[in-house]
Amino acid sequence: MRRQPRSVTFFHGVMDYLTGVLLLAAPWLFGFNDHRLATLTTAAFGLVLLLYSMATDYELGLAKLIPMSAHLALDGVSAGLLIAAPFLFNFSDRVWVPHLIVGIVEAAVTGATVVALGILALAGPRRRSRRRAAH
Repeated sequence: MRRQPRSVTFFHGVMDYLTGVLLLAAPWLFGFNDHRLATLTTAAFGLVLLLYSMATDYELGLAKLIPMSAHLALDGVSAGLLIAAPFLFNFSDRVWVPHLIVGIVEAAVTGATVVALGILALAGPRRRSRRRAAH
C-alpha cells in the first residue's frame, strides 16, 4: 500500500508551529532579551501564532475553530505587523532584522499556501454565469 503524500496545509501547519516557537525563543537566540519591549512584542507574536494555529481547522489544529482562509488572512496581517513592529514600537535601533526575515518568510509561506490551495482571498465570491443560473 502506498503512503498518501502530506497536504499543503500539513506543511503550512509545521511552518506555523516552528515559526511560533522561533518567535518565542528569538530574543534569547538573537541576543535582544535585555530589551523588555522587544522581547515581549516578539514573544507575543509567537504566542498568538501558536494559539491561532492550534485553533485552525487543518491537520495540525487542535480545536478546528478557524477556517483555513481566515488563518491565512491572520498570517498575512501578522507578517506585516511583525515586519513593522520594531518601527512601530521604537526598538528598531536595537533589533529589526529577525522581524524582517521571519515576516518575509511568513508572508512567503502564506502566499505559497494561497496559490497551492487556489484561494484568492481578495477576489471575493465567484459569480455564476447567467447561462448556468437560468438552468
